[in-house]
Amino acid sequence: MSIDKLIANVIRADVRAIGAYVVPDASGYIKLDAMENPYELPEHLRTELGQRLADAVLNRYPTGSYATLKDKVKNKLGIPAGYDVMLGNGSDELIQIVTTTVANQERRASVLAPVPAFVMYSRSAQFAGADFVGVKLKPDFTLDMDAMLAAIALHRPAVVFLAYPNNPTGNLFAVEDIEAILQAQGEHGLVVLDEAYQPFARKTFMDRLGDFENLVVMRTVSKLGLAGIRLGYMTAAPALLDEFEKVRPPYNVNVLTQVAAEFVLEHVDVLDAQAASINAERERLSAELAALPGVEVFTSAANFISLRVPDAADVCAKLYDAKVLIRNLSKMHGMLANCIRVTVSTPEENSAFLNALKAALTPA
Repeated sequence: MSIDKLIANVIRADVRAIGAYVVPDASGYIKLDAMENPYELPEHLRTELGQRLADAVLNRYPTGSYATLKDKVKNKLGIPAGYDVMLGNGSDELIQIVTTTVANQERRASVLAPVPAFVMYSRSAQFAGADFVGVKLKPDFTLDMDAMLAAIALHRPAVVFLAYPNNPTGNLFAVEDIEAILQAQGEHGLVVLDEAYQPFARKTFMDRLGDFENLVVMRTVSKLGLAGIRLGYMTAAPALLDEFEKVRPPYNVNVLTQVAAEFVLEHVDVLDAQAASINAERERLSAELAALPGVEVFTSAANFISLRVPDAADVCAKLYDAKVLIRNLSKMHGMLANCIRVTVSTPEENSAFLNALKAALTPA
Protein backbone atom coordinates (compact mmCIF):
# COMPACT_ATOMS: atom_id res chain seq x y z
CA MET A 1 0.00 0.00 0.00
CA SER A 2 1.24 3.52 -0.83
CA ILE A 3 0.69 6.14 1.86
CA ASP A 4 0.63 8.82 -0.85
CA LYS A 5 -2.22 7.06 -2.64
CA LEU A 6 -4.04 6.50 0.62
CA ILE A 7 -3.86 10.21 1.46
CA ALA A 8 -4.91 11.19 -2.06
CA ASN A 9 -7.92 8.87 -1.86
CA VAL A 10 -9.05 9.80 1.65
CA ILE A 11 -7.96 13.33 2.57
CA ARG A 12 -9.86 16.29 1.12
CA ALA A 13 -8.06 18.03 -1.72
CA ASP A 14 -8.47 21.48 -0.17
CA VAL A 15 -6.90 20.23 3.07
CA ARG A 16 -3.99 18.64 1.21
CA ALA A 17 -3.39 21.95 -0.55
CA ILE A 18 -2.79 24.04 2.58
CA GLY A 19 -0.19 24.03 5.33
CA ALA A 20 -0.78 23.48 9.01
CA TYR A 21 -0.93 26.38 11.46
CA VAL A 22 2.62 26.33 12.79
CA VAL A 23 3.60 27.80 16.16
CA PRO A 24 7.39 28.30 16.28
CA ASP A 25 9.45 27.18 19.27
CA ALA A 26 10.14 30.24 21.42
CA SER A 27 12.68 28.72 23.81
CA GLY A 28 15.43 31.24 24.54
CA TYR A 29 13.71 34.09 22.68
CA ILE A 30 11.92 37.27 23.67
CA LYS A 31 8.47 36.18 22.53
CA LEU A 32 6.62 39.06 20.90
CA ASP A 33 4.77 37.20 18.14
CA ALA A 34 1.54 35.96 19.76
CA MET A 35 -0.17 38.93 21.49
CA GLU A 36 0.22 37.43 24.95
CA ASN A 37 0.11 39.28 28.27
CA PRO A 38 3.74 39.16 29.50
CA TYR A 39 2.83 39.44 33.17
CA GLU A 40 2.29 36.48 35.48
CA LEU A 41 -0.11 36.51 38.40
CA PRO A 42 1.37 37.78 41.68
CA GLU A 43 3.07 35.05 43.71
CA HIS A 44 0.42 34.86 46.42
CA LEU A 45 -2.28 34.31 43.80
CA ARG A 46 -0.20 31.65 42.04
CA THR A 47 0.18 29.84 45.35
CA GLU A 48 -3.55 29.91 46.02
CA LEU A 49 -4.34 28.89 42.44
CA GLY A 50 -1.95 25.96 42.79
CA GLN A 51 -3.96 24.67 45.72
CA ARG A 52 -7.23 25.07 43.84
CA LEU A 53 -5.79 23.08 40.92
CA ALA A 54 -4.46 20.42 43.27
CA ASP A 55 -7.99 19.97 44.62
CA ALA A 56 -9.53 19.67 41.15
CA VAL A 57 -11.43 16.44 40.52
CA LEU A 58 -9.61 14.97 37.51
CA ASN A 59 -11.22 11.53 37.45
CA ARG A 60 -14.66 12.93 36.61
CA TYR A 61 -15.94 14.81 33.60
CA PRO A 62 -16.50 18.54 34.02
CA THR A 63 -19.93 19.71 35.11
CA GLY A 64 -21.68 19.87 31.76
CA SER A 65 -23.54 23.12 32.41
CA TYR A 66 -20.45 25.02 33.64
CA ALA A 67 -22.92 27.01 35.74
CA THR A 68 -20.42 28.39 38.28
CA LEU A 69 -17.91 29.48 35.65
CA LYS A 70 -20.64 30.98 33.46
CA ASP A 71 -21.95 32.99 36.41
CA LYS A 72 -18.48 34.41 37.07
CA VAL A 73 -17.99 35.28 33.41
CA LYS A 74 -21.36 37.03 33.33
CA ASN A 75 -20.79 38.90 36.60
CA LYS A 76 -17.15 39.90 36.06
CA LEU A 77 -16.89 40.49 32.31
CA GLY A 78 -19.84 42.74 31.54
CA ILE A 79 -22.49 40.41 30.10
CA PRO A 80 -25.88 42.20 30.07
CA ALA A 81 -28.66 40.95 32.31
CA GLY A 82 -30.84 38.34 30.64
CA TYR A 83 -28.07 36.98 28.42
CA ASP A 84 -26.26 33.68 28.87
CA VAL A 85 -22.81 32.76 27.58
CA MET A 86 -21.38 29.83 25.68
CA LEU A 87 -17.88 28.71 26.61
CA GLY A 88 -15.30 27.34 24.21
CA ASN A 89 -11.78 26.00 24.03
CA GLY A 90 -10.54 29.45 23.10
CA SER A 91 -12.43 31.65 20.66
CA ASP A 92 -11.12 29.43 17.83
CA GLU A 93 -13.58 26.71 18.82
CA LEU A 94 -16.42 29.22 19.05
CA ILE A 95 -15.65 30.49 15.54
CA GLN A 96 -15.77 26.88 14.34
CA ILE A 97 -19.08 26.30 16.13
CA VAL A 98 -20.63 29.37 14.51
CA THR A 99 -19.50 28.45 11.00
CA THR A 100 -20.56 24.82 11.43
CA THR A 101 -23.99 25.88 12.67
CA VAL A 102 -24.65 28.18 9.68
CA ALA A 103 -23.12 25.95 6.96
CA ASN A 104 -26.42 25.20 5.26
CA GLN A 105 -26.59 21.72 3.72
CA GLU A 106 -29.39 22.61 1.26
CA ARG A 107 -27.51 25.52 -0.33
CA ARG A 108 -23.86 26.35 0.16
CA ALA A 109 -23.52 29.11 2.74
CA SER A 110 -21.16 32.08 2.59
CA VAL A 111 -19.03 33.53 5.38
CA LEU A 112 -17.80 37.09 4.87
CA ALA A 113 -15.10 39.17 6.53
CA PRO A 114 -12.99 42.19 5.66
CA VAL A 115 -9.42 41.24 4.80
CA PRO A 116 -6.74 41.13 5.99
CA ALA A 117 -8.34 39.47 9.00
CA PHE A 118 -7.86 36.68 11.53
CA VAL A 119 -7.03 33.56 9.53
CA MET A 120 -9.45 31.34 11.47
CA TYR A 121 -12.47 33.02 9.86
CA SER A 122 -11.56 31.72 6.42
CA ARG A 123 -10.21 28.38 7.64
CA SER A 124 -13.27 27.63 9.74
CA ALA A 125 -15.52 28.46 6.78
CA GLN A 126 -13.48 26.17 4.55
CA PHE A 127 -13.55 23.25 6.97
CA ALA A 128 -17.29 23.68 7.55
CA GLY A 129 -17.96 23.52 3.81
CA ALA A 130 -18.91 27.18 3.39
CA ASP A 131 -17.60 29.72 0.89
CA PHE A 132 -15.39 32.45 2.31
CA VAL A 133 -15.78 35.94 0.86
CA GLY A 134 -13.01 38.39 1.71
CA VAL A 135 -13.61 42.10 1.14
CA LYS A 136 -10.46 44.22 1.02
CA LEU A 137 -10.05 46.99 3.53
CA LYS A 138 -9.17 50.46 2.35
CA PRO A 139 -5.45 51.35 2.26
CA ASP A 140 -5.81 52.98 5.70
CA PHE A 141 -7.34 49.70 6.99
CA THR A 142 -10.82 51.14 7.46
CA LEU A 143 -13.85 49.31 6.10
CA ASP A 144 -14.67 49.83 2.43
CA MET A 145 -18.37 50.18 3.08
CA ASP A 146 -19.43 50.35 -0.56
CA ALA A 147 -17.65 47.05 -1.20
CA MET A 148 -18.88 45.49 2.07
CA LEU A 149 -22.53 46.35 1.45
CA ALA A 150 -22.32 45.26 -2.18
CA ALA A 151 -20.81 41.91 -1.13
CA ILE A 152 -23.53 41.41 1.49
CA ALA A 153 -26.24 42.13 -1.09
CA LEU A 154 -24.64 39.78 -3.62
CA HIS A 155 -23.62 36.83 -1.42
CA ARG A 156 -26.18 37.03 1.40
CA PRO A 157 -23.64 35.67 3.88
CA ALA A 158 -24.89 33.56 6.73
CA VAL A 159 -22.38 35.32 8.97
CA VAL A 160 -20.08 38.34 8.80
CA PHE A 161 -17.05 38.27 11.09
CA LEU A 162 -15.70 41.63 12.28
CA ALA A 163 -12.73 41.75 14.64
CA TYR A 164 -13.08 44.78 16.91
CA PRO A 165 -10.27 45.90 16.99
CA ASN A 166 -9.05 44.16 13.88
CA ASN A 167 -6.27 41.59 13.84
CA PRO A 168 -3.69 42.02 12.31
CA THR A 169 -4.11 45.75 11.70
CA GLY A 170 -5.02 46.79 15.27
CA ASN A 171 -7.57 49.48 14.41
CA LEU A 172 -11.19 49.86 15.52
CA PHE A 173 -13.78 50.01 12.75
CA ALA A 174 -16.21 52.94 12.89
CA VAL A 175 -19.30 52.30 15.01
CA GLU A 176 -21.62 53.61 12.29
CA ASP A 177 -20.09 51.20 9.76
CA ILE A 178 -20.69 48.23 12.06
CA GLU A 179 -24.28 49.38 12.62
CA ALA A 180 -24.80 49.61 8.85
CA ILE A 181 -23.52 46.05 8.40
CA LEU A 182 -25.80 44.76 11.15
CA GLN A 183 -28.76 46.46 9.47
CA ALA A 184 -27.78 45.16 6.02
CA GLN A 185 -27.57 41.60 7.35
CA GLY A 186 -30.92 41.94 9.08
CA GLU A 187 -32.81 38.66 9.32
CA HIS A 188 -30.72 37.13 6.53
CA GLY A 189 -27.50 36.68 8.51
CA LEU A 190 -25.48 37.08 11.67
CA VAL A 191 -22.72 39.53 12.54
CA VAL A 192 -20.06 38.25 14.92
CA LEU A 193 -18.11 40.98 16.71
CA ASP A 194 -14.87 39.34 17.76
CA GLU A 195 -13.75 41.42 20.74
CA ALA A 196 -10.63 39.43 21.61
CA TYR A 197 -8.71 42.64 22.36
CA GLN A 198 -11.46 44.43 24.28
CA PRO A 199 -9.39 44.61 27.52
CA PHE A 200 -7.08 47.02 25.69
CA ALA A 201 -9.52 48.78 23.35
CA ARG A 202 -12.06 49.47 26.12
CA LYS A 203 -14.71 49.60 23.39
CA THR A 204 -17.51 47.08 23.01
CA PHE A 205 -20.81 46.27 21.36
CA MET A 206 -21.81 44.12 24.34
CA ASP A 207 -24.33 46.75 25.44
CA ARG A 208 -25.89 46.78 21.94
CA LEU A 209 -27.11 43.18 22.02
CA GLY A 210 -30.65 44.36 22.71
CA ASP A 211 -30.56 46.61 19.63
CA PHE A 212 -29.61 43.89 17.14
CA GLU A 213 -31.00 40.36 17.37
CA ASN A 214 -28.48 39.19 14.75
CA LEU A 215 -25.47 40.33 16.81
CA VAL A 216 -23.09 37.83 18.42
CA VAL A 217 -20.35 39.16 20.70
CA MET A 218 -17.35 36.89 21.12
CA ARG A 219 -14.38 37.29 23.46
CA THR A 220 -11.49 35.35 24.94
CA VAL A 221 -9.55 35.54 28.20
CA SER A 222 -6.34 34.78 26.28
CA LYS A 223 -5.33 38.39 25.66
CA LEU A 224 -6.43 39.42 29.14
CA GLY A 225 -3.64 37.26 30.55
CA LEU A 226 -4.88 33.66 30.51
CA ALA A 227 -3.73 32.40 27.11
CA GLY A 228 -2.55 29.13 28.61
CA ILE A 229 -5.96 27.98 29.81
CA ARG A 230 -7.73 28.38 26.41
CA LEU A 231 -11.10 29.84 27.30
CA GLY A 232 -13.38 31.78 24.99
CA TYR A 233 -16.94 32.94 25.51
CA MET A 234 -19.71 34.41 23.42
CA THR A 235 -23.21 35.70 23.91
CA ALA A 236 -26.20 36.45 21.71
CA ALA A 237 -29.98 36.43 21.79
CA PRO A 238 -31.01 33.42 23.91
CA ALA A 239 -32.75 31.68 20.99
CA LEU A 240 -29.57 31.97 18.89
CA LEU A 241 -27.37 30.68 21.68
CA ASP A 242 -29.67 27.66 22.01
CA GLU A 243 -28.93 26.73 18.39
CA PHE A 244 -25.16 27.05 18.87
CA GLU A 245 -25.41 24.81 21.95
CA LYS A 246 -26.60 21.96 19.72
CA VAL A 247 -23.23 22.04 17.91
CA ARG A 248 -20.97 22.58 20.94
CA PRO A 249 -19.14 19.38 21.91
CA PRO A 250 -19.95 18.10 25.40
CA TYR A 251 -17.29 18.77 28.05
CA ASN A 252 -15.42 21.11 25.68
CA VAL A 253 -13.88 23.07 28.59
CA ASN A 254 -11.63 20.94 30.77
CA VAL A 255 -11.63 20.84 34.56
CA LEU A 256 -8.27 22.58 35.01
CA THR A 257 -9.36 25.45 32.75
CA GLN A 258 -12.63 25.68 34.65
CA VAL A 259 -10.94 25.83 38.07
CA ALA A 260 -8.26 28.28 36.94
CA ALA A 261 -10.74 30.62 35.26
CA GLU A 262 -13.12 30.63 38.23
CA PHE A 263 -10.24 31.55 40.53
CA VAL A 264 -8.67 34.23 38.37
CA LEU A 265 -12.01 35.90 37.65
CA GLU A 266 -12.25 36.51 41.40
CA HIS A 267 -9.17 38.72 40.90
CA VAL A 268 -9.94 40.27 37.51
CA ASP A 269 -8.82 43.64 38.86
CA VAL A 270 -5.23 42.35 38.74
CA LEU A 271 -5.60 41.55 35.05
CA ASP A 272 -7.23 44.92 34.36
CA ALA A 273 -4.27 46.67 35.97
CA GLN A 274 -1.89 44.67 33.79
CA ALA A 275 -3.87 45.68 30.70
CA ALA A 276 -3.58 49.34 31.72
CA SER A 277 0.20 48.96 32.00
CA ILE A 278 0.33 47.38 28.54
CA ASN A 279 -1.74 50.23 27.09
CA ALA A 280 0.68 52.77 28.54
CA GLU A 281 3.61 50.88 27.02
CA ARG A 282 1.78 50.71 23.69
CA GLU A 283 1.71 54.50 23.52
CA ARG A 284 5.40 54.78 24.39
CA LEU A 285 6.42 52.06 21.96
CA SER A 286 4.31 53.53 19.14
CA ALA A 287 5.90 56.95 19.58
CA GLU A 288 9.44 55.57 19.59
CA LEU A 289 8.76 53.40 16.55
CA ALA A 290 7.27 56.31 14.64
CA ALA A 291 10.49 58.25 15.18
CA LEU A 292 12.57 55.63 13.36
CA PRO A 293 13.49 56.41 9.74
CA GLY A 294 11.67 54.34 7.14
CA VAL A 295 9.11 53.00 9.63
CA GLU A 296 5.34 53.51 9.25
CA VAL A 297 3.36 52.79 12.41
CA PHE A 298 -0.36 51.95 12.29
CA THR A 299 -2.69 53.08 15.06
CA SER A 300 -3.58 50.23 17.40
CA ALA A 301 -6.27 49.73 20.04
CA ALA A 302 -4.99 46.24 20.86
CA ASN A 303 -1.96 44.84 22.71
CA PHE A 304 0.12 44.75 19.56
CA ILE A 305 1.45 47.22 17.01
CA SER A 306 1.67 46.66 13.27
CA LEU A 307 4.22 48.62 11.29
CA ARG A 308 5.73 48.76 7.82
CA VAL A 309 9.51 48.58 7.38
CA PRO A 310 11.68 48.77 4.25
CA ASP A 311 12.31 45.01 4.12
CA ALA A 312 10.23 42.84 6.45
CA ALA A 313 12.01 39.57 5.67
CA ASP A 314 15.42 41.09 6.37
CA VAL A 315 14.24 42.76 9.58
CA CYS A 316 12.60 39.57 10.87
CA ALA A 317 15.72 37.52 10.12
CA LYS A 318 17.93 39.99 11.99
CA LEU A 319 15.54 40.13 14.93
CA TYR A 320 15.47 36.34 15.01
CA ASP A 321 19.26 36.30 15.18
CA ALA A 322 18.97 38.77 18.06
CA LYS A 323 16.66 36.30 19.84
CA VAL A 324 13.51 38.40 19.36
CA LEU A 325 10.41 36.77 17.85
CA ILE A 326 7.88 38.95 16.02
CA ARG A 327 5.43 38.21 13.19
CA ASN A 328 6.09 38.86 9.52
CA LEU A 329 2.69 39.81 8.07
CA SER A 330 3.86 40.13 4.46
CA LYS A 331 2.57 36.72 3.38
CA MET A 332 -0.88 37.19 4.90
CA HIS A 333 -2.18 39.65 2.31
CA GLY A 334 -0.89 41.95 -0.40
CA MET A 335 -1.99 44.99 1.62
CA LEU A 336 0.51 43.97 4.31
CA ALA A 337 3.63 44.02 2.15
CA ASN A 338 6.70 44.62 4.35
CA CYS A 339 4.54 44.79 7.47
CA ILE A 340 5.49 43.24 10.80
CA ARG A 341 3.55 42.88 14.03
CA VAL A 342 4.96 43.07 17.54
CA THR A 343 3.28 42.30 20.85
CA VAL A 344 3.42 45.09 23.42
CA SER A 345 5.26 43.60 26.38
CA THR A 346 7.06 44.74 29.53
CA PRO A 347 9.15 47.94 29.41
CA GLU A 348 12.31 45.82 29.43
CA GLU A 349 11.26 43.56 26.55
CA ASN A 350 9.90 46.50 24.55
CA SER A 351 13.22 48.30 24.91
CA ALA A 352 15.10 45.17 23.88
CA PHE A 353 12.92 44.94 20.77
CA LEU A 354 13.48 48.62 19.96
CA ASN A 355 17.24 48.25 20.24
CA ALA A 356 17.22 45.13 18.07
CA LEU A 357 14.99 46.81 15.49
CA LYS A 358 17.24 49.88 15.34
CA ALA A 359 20.20 47.61 14.71
CA ALA A 360 18.27 45.68 12.05
CA LEU A 361 17.39 48.92 10.24
CA THR A 362 20.94 50.24 10.30
CA PRO A 363 22.73 49.66 6.95
CA ALA A 364 25.69 47.29 7.17
